[in-house]
Amino acid sequence: MTRHVTAVRELEGLKVWVVEDDPELLALLLDDLAWRGATVRGLDSAEALYRALLSDRCDIVVLDVGLPGEDGYTVASHLRASASIGIVMLTGRGDPRDVALGLTQGADLYLVKPPDLDVLAAGLHSLRRRLSPPSTAPAPATAQPRWRLADDGWTLHAPTTATLALTMMERGVLQLLFAANGGAVTREQLIANITDTPWDFDPHRLDVLVHRLRTRVRSATDVELPIRALRGQGYLLTA
Repeated sequence: MTRHVTAVRELEGLKVWVVEDDPELLALLLDDLAWRGATVRGLDSAEALYRALLSDRCDIVVLDVGLPGEDGYTVASHLRASASIGIVMLTGRGDPRDVALGLTQGADLYLVKPPDLDVLAAGLHSLRRRLSPPSTAPAPATAQPRWRLADDGWTLHAPTTATLALTMMERGVLQLLFAANGGAVTREQLIANITDTPWDFDPHRLDVLVHRLRTRVRSATDVELPIRALRGQGYLLTA
């Protein structure tokens, strides 16, 4: 890792979030990027990133592959499908097959640990130029399409305006997730909302139900339903 002695504020005005579960490396990256002028935020898991994105946005995510819970490849794929955001993967996996997988999943840049800080900064600076649209007059603000339930919860509307009729159990799950407004809903709460005999309900059936719901939504709308599993807790709806 290197760092120039003379501060160059080449990342001034750039919002960079770093998702890294190694606290020492996270602190080093945040310190260096802030020194170069970036507005930074550190997060230690995919779950923390998804929660942060509910209330704020960033320009670029520097993403560790080996995260606890949901790995960086999956996170990159989700970000690429749902947001216009720069993605830099930072990982100890330098095999060409790992690099190819990262780029295929949506990464704009793939760097192997330990990172050269000047190279990382140069990559972020270059990526900002590619992400920034040509300067034009600001467009009028318009409401962004979003996921929503209609018909008393029996119909799911996707941001693409496509719809899906829900089963009773799917409706019960989504009603709680939408009502939580981005917060986590426990497995116990979800199960209690979809059956009158929760003590006889196999928790594995909930995972199967969510998996099938995602598949049905993808088939009907061509969009990924943004439900995320929280390890040891339950589920949340990230958008």
